[in-house]
Amino acid sequence: MPKPDLVKPGPRNLLSDVAGIKVGNAENWLALTGATVILPDEPVVAAIEIGGGAPGGRETAVLEPANLVEHVHAVVLSGGSVFGLEAASSVVIDLAKKGVGFTFGTQPVPCPVVPAAILFDIMNGGAKWPDDEPPYRDLGHAALKAAKAEFEIGNRGAGLGAIAGRLKGGLGSASSRWRDFTVGALVAVNSVGSCVIPGTGRLWAQDFAFGDEMGPAQERERANIAAPPLQDSKFDPKPQQNTTIAVVATDASLSRIEARRFAIMARDGMARAIRPAHTPFDGDTVFALATGKEKLPEQRSLALTALGSIAADTLSRAIGRALWSAESAGGFLSYRETFRL
Repeated sequence: MPKPDLVKPGPRNLLSDVAGIKVGNAENWLALTGATVILPDEPVVAAIEIGGGAPGGRETAVLEPANLVEHVHAVVLSGGSVFGLEAASSVVIDLAKKGVGFTFGTQPVPCPVVPAAILFDIMNGGAKWPDDEPPYRDLGHAALKAAKAEFEIGNRGAGLGAIAGRLKGGLGSASSRWRDFTVGALVAVNSVGSCVIPGTGRLWAQDFAFGDEMGPAQERERANIAAPPLQDSKFDPKPQQNTTIAVVATDASLSRIEARRFAIMARDGMARAIRPAHTPFDGDTVFALATGKEKLPEQRSLALTALGSIAADTLSRAIGRALWSAESAGGFLSYRETFRL
């Protein structure tokens, strides 16, 4: 009997529903910033798609299909702008001490490959260097140590200091099951654009929600395409911190080129949930990970098309869940508090 084509959330509705992937969060509440580590049990095929005009990252060039490295050992998402890249350095050192990484011949220590992306949360009211030093070295160590299958979203990890348009942003996650495959998404929403339909209290992502994962369903209203294009964004009235960074993962066996297409398709989940997206001021970045546990059918391209479409929807849901789960902080009201939900 053929398996049904219906899509449904995984048991946790988190990125970690993709077997073999754990997530760790760490926060510095005084600085209102944090870091998130995505930790696979084994090295995974990885790719990247950068849609924003102001990205910040580490080890991103190695993910291009023409380059040598095929697998990564972890991914780090962090607040802190350029200072947040230090979180990935901590993860690299800790993994190497555990014997994780690539080795060549008599090389004395392994070299873990840990791509990272950062968001700008330096203007959210926190004390950015609470001990006269950026906190990201410690946050990287702590987030890696905390990695597990169950984790919290909202004001957690890289989403602690995030602001989405005029509202408090946060960390979101969601998962989808289709046939034998699982797709998961994790995102820190710190966008220039708004996640709410102008003139309403309805999330752009609400159409993709399963049940009450984004709270009670709001009455569906026609999007006001005549509204000012920057309404409720950070440019209304002025720009502030920005960038939405995400990881999408699947247990499908993808090549590096297929993983890149998976990332490209998934990126559109941002555009469905944020208006505007991929601006010159955002560093919108999507990492794609493939654990290779499930083989694709003979019609690989058709299956990849379906998985990429599901990844975009799942990322949209993760964005909606980030807004729903976030709590007011740093003088920025949450979605729930703003609309009294």
